[in-house]
Amino acid sequence: MAAAPSSVIPGAQDARPGGRAWFVLALLCFVYVLNFLDRQLLSILAKPIQDDLGVTDGQLGLISGLYFAMFYCILAIPVGWLADRTNRVRVLSLACALWSAATAACGFAQSYPQLAAARMAVGVGEAGGVPPSYAIISDYFRPGTRGTALGLFNLGPPIGSALGVAFGASIAAAYSWRDAFIWVGVVGVVTALVVWIFVREPKKGGLDAPAATVVDPAEVASVALAPEPQPGFMAACRMYLSNPVLRGMALASGATQFVTYALMNFATLFLMREKGMTLQEIALWYALLLGVSVSLGIFGSGWLIDRLSRRYKTAYAYLPAIGLIIAAPFFVGFVWASDWRLALLFLSVPMALNYFYLSPAVTLVQEEVRPNQRVLAGALLLLIMNLIGLGLGPTFLGAASDFFRSSHPDNSLQMAFYSLLPFYGLAIVMFLGLARKIRLQSKKEAVS
Repeated sequence: MAAAPSSVIPGAQDARPGGRAWFVLALLCFVYVLNFLDRQLLSILAKPIQDDLGVTDGQLGLISGLYFAMFYCILAIPVGWLADRTNRVRVLSLACALWSAATAACGFAQSYPQLAAARMAVGVGEAGGVPPSYAIISDYFRPGTRGTALGLFNLGPPIGSALGVAFGASIAAAYSWRDAFIWVGVVGVVTALVVWIFVREPKKGGLDAPAATVVDPAEVASVALAPEPQPGFMAACRMYLSNPVLRGMALASGATQFVTYALMNFATLFLMREKGMTLQEIALWYALLLGVSVSLGIFGSGWLIDRLSRRYKTAYAYLPAIGLIIAAPFFVGFVWASDWRLALLFLSVPMALNYFYLSPAVTLVQEEVRPNQRVLAGALLLLIMNLIGLGLGPTFLGAASDFFRSSHPDNSLQMAFYSLLPFYGLAIVMFLGLARKIRLQSKKEAVS
């Protein structure tokens, strides 16, 4: 595609990433774990928060969805633009400190407005978390290994969610939901300091530059490369939005996230309120399922895309579509099951296959833009798919549950979950359309 640099460092194709690259990947993955743990604590502790503060399903949907996403998604764009021009590691470290302090503040909230304000502050901080990490990793790992590296990085959400369930539910059961927010916030502030001290800023595009011969990112940082002209903010945005493949990937991913975020934000409440699980059972069984299934889906799709995309560019779209086609009937089984054990068995499949979009989406965007546009491009991807998925998914499901409360007082969330099925179909159709766009664009490039 036109925006992508086509060359890589000579000899780098067979080189393995160095030890520093793996250290940075592990540390950034841990930051992402905290990022998602902080984000998911609200849904994990929904029932004790409702009991304490009198919050409705619709209000939970707003503060975990629309209110959070407005700050998280929109601020990611100027933060991404700034990070592309400055030190991405410093931006990431400051963002981690901010969202962690805001998470601790959630534990001190005495009313719904206070909790909502703290959650918005978490969104402000998290806006500077993921896009800089995408770009840093892409400059520590060469093309051909980025899908696997970004797949490993994207284990942050399932690990963070699983730890959040296990830790949050256990703390809430033994002490208070407030203690869980406070302790997670403290750990995040300490981690921000570790990132600031120990992670080096890699050379932007160092592993894509045709003139360099060094393959260790630590050495690449010292190699003199001809700098690319820095594109303007609006020019970079126009580049992304005018590219039908990048735009199509963001929209199809957003349709998928509409389902995944709605499910993730209300699954714990659904399992406890309508399937009869206790906090202790959630801390063990749901946490285990979440960590294993989603991790397999994200890493497996990253591993597959590194191999399939070498021969079939359309794999970036077909792989998520196939995953969703298989996942949909198992999602119905999860919602239908009367026993929580059977429900978890059904849920294990969509929890894995629903996430077959994430590694392909991130890898495609990082491969298809210039190195000095990667943070902003990653931020634009997150803006589009999270405004749709994170912003509207939980908000829709919470409102639907409140709507069904009068006619189905004992199973309003079950009815609301059934209403997500059309969005499975929409996402599948959009990924199939994206495959066609990729094929057409590849033919144009081959001709030119």
